[in-house]
Amino acid sequence: MQAAMASVLQVIPTPQSPSSHKTSNTTLRGLKSCSSMPELKQFHAQIVKLGLSYDNDAMGRVIKFCAISESGDLNYALQMFDKLPKPDPFIYNTVIRGYLKSQMLRDSLLFYLCMLERSVWPNSFTFPPLIRICCIDNAVEEGKQIHGHVVKFGFGFDRFSQNNLIHMYVNFRCLEEAKRVFDNMCEKDDVSWTTLISGYAQLGYLEEAFRVFDSISEKSSVCWNAMISAYVQKKQFQEAFALFERMGSEGVVVEKYLAASMLSACTRLGALKQGEWIVEHVKKSGIELDSKLATSIIDMYCKCGCLDKAIQFFKGLPRKGITSWNCMIGGLAMQGKGEDAIELLKEMESDRVAPDYITFVNLLSACAHSGLVEEGKHYFRYMKEAYGIEPGIEHYGCLVDLLGRAGLLEEARGVINEMPMSPNVGVLGALLGACRIHKNIELGEMIGKKVIELEPQNSGRYVLLANLYAYAGRWEDVANIRKLMNDRGVKKVPGFSIVELEGVVNEFIAGGSTHPQAKEIYAKVNEMLDRIKSAGYVPDSDGMQHDIGEEETENPLYYHSEKLAIAFGLLKSKPGEILRITKNLRVCKDCHQASKLISKVYDREIIVRDRNRFHHFKGGECSCKDYW
Repeated sequence: MQAAMASVLQVIPTPQSPSSHKTSNTTLRGLKSCSSMPELKQFHAQIVKLGLSYDNDAMGRVIKFCAISESGDLNYALQMFDKLPKPDPFIYNTVIRGYLKSQMLRDSLLFYLCMLERSVWPNSFTFPPLIRICCIDNAVEEGKQIHGHVVKFGFGFDRFSQNNLIHMYVNFRCLEEAKRVFDNMCEKDDVSWTTLISGYAQLGYLEEAFRVFDSISEKSSVCWNAMISAYVQKKQFQEAFALFERMGSEGVVVEKYLAASMLSACTRLGALKQGEWIVEHVKKSGIELDSKLATSIIDMYCKCGCLDKAIQFFKGLPRKGITSWNCMIGGLAMQGKGEDAIELLKEMESDRVAPDYITFVNLLSACAHSGLVEEGKHYFRYMKEAYGIEPGIEHYGCLVDLLGRAGLLEEARGVINEMPMSPNVGVLGALLGACRIHKNIELGEMIGKKVIELEPQNSGRYVLLANLYAYAGRWEDVANIRKLMNDRGVKKVPGFSIVELEGVVNEFIAGGSTHPQAKEIYAKVNEMLDRIKSAGYVPDSDGMQHDIGEEETENPLYYHSEKLAIAFGLLKSKPGEILRITKNLRVCKDCHQASKLISKVYDREIIVRDRNRFHHFKGGECSCKDYW
């Protein structure tokens, strides 16, 4: 293929003006409303009767329907093409698009070569589909040769072709070539800018992406959205917020897609105030509330701990798509509201919305977080019996988690052994976590070693196994785990907690001292500890001595990140205000106990979202009922 294209490129003469082909003035208006191949064949018969079976204009319309329409037939189009004595570029382009639509990528390139060999010169509509074909097929060499043809035939400054070339080179991870095409453009549009920005961002070059973005003299909302979305996708939420604020100060209108991107950032950070501002803006601006945006709003409320607002918004939707139902059930799952999730499924069924694969993943997760063992088993069977949904690896993972949390370790092990597919690290990890909770050293050791080999760079897997060894007093094995981590260069994920106050997101790491008010924060932590000790708090010194922990144990338990975030919240908020904390790791046993007592002695409701679920601390109790 490559050699054939190279040889054709060498022998192609400079293109001349194409011959003009005129058809009769017969108007085939009926073809515009054609909707099926039987109907198309009737029109084709009429064309033959009119003596237009060799007319490019008439036959081009027939071929277009057959090649491109959802109801078409590419083989029929090719049969008609073969009978044309001199098909024009329009017809060749149409067949190329037909091959693209049918994912017959190599056939499309070969067809293009036939076009050149018959001295039919391409036009500006020929190259974009060919470039997309090379992109989809990852045909790097062919793509570069097509680029050469673009220039050879005089379309080097055609914006549509140039934009497609930028996208192609980004897809090939050839950013220098993409930038070279971009720099040579006489006129850049939103597609040009956003394709290059997204390309840099996707490959991890966010600084370069921002430089491109910042060089735009007049930034459209599309460009703002591209850059902000890039930050969100790469989890650089603080940068996304800063750019969003700059956008607001420059008076740029927030549109639907940007609203969804920013809501995603708010969700990840637990930034409720920012999220609520965006929701209000959506309402006031009359932005279309499609299924994606509605789901983003529900997800934001759920993951910022405002379950009541999520339910209120959900119930107010005039039309509820499957994603909205699934998101709401998933939100209830994270809050440990298993019974409510089951009731919502029943309501969904009464509204004649059929649950899908994701619905039951979320429902089983809700059962697992609530200890609803029999209910979880029932719905695991029910999804196949009632809806024909075969359990997938995620459903099995939820079932193992459900049984494991409840202490039914052998039953959970039996589920794994009977699975129709090989268990992945998520399923095995659920059982390992259960072994840690219930201190089953023998089973935990066996599963832990498997999990570490399946996911050798995940520090949490090593931590769980090391903790099991620590509980059993097997210190030599704990040391071996530490050594294995060091030998493999595995770094523990640093623990951090986030609290949003007055629309500003503040981040704390365990033992960190970079916050401008660090001195006051640590003083508040010490005050908190003194007060809760009077209420019965005893530090989990066993955990501090033996648990290598997900948060660095070099930092005392007193200064874990959520304690710092809570202290800052108490310093900066008004009495009675709810504190909302988002943590990237699982809450440790000591911080869980401390948070319960802090909520009591300070008469505050504290909502903590950890890696797995929500904890609502109030009056010395937690909504999870210590089941986490």
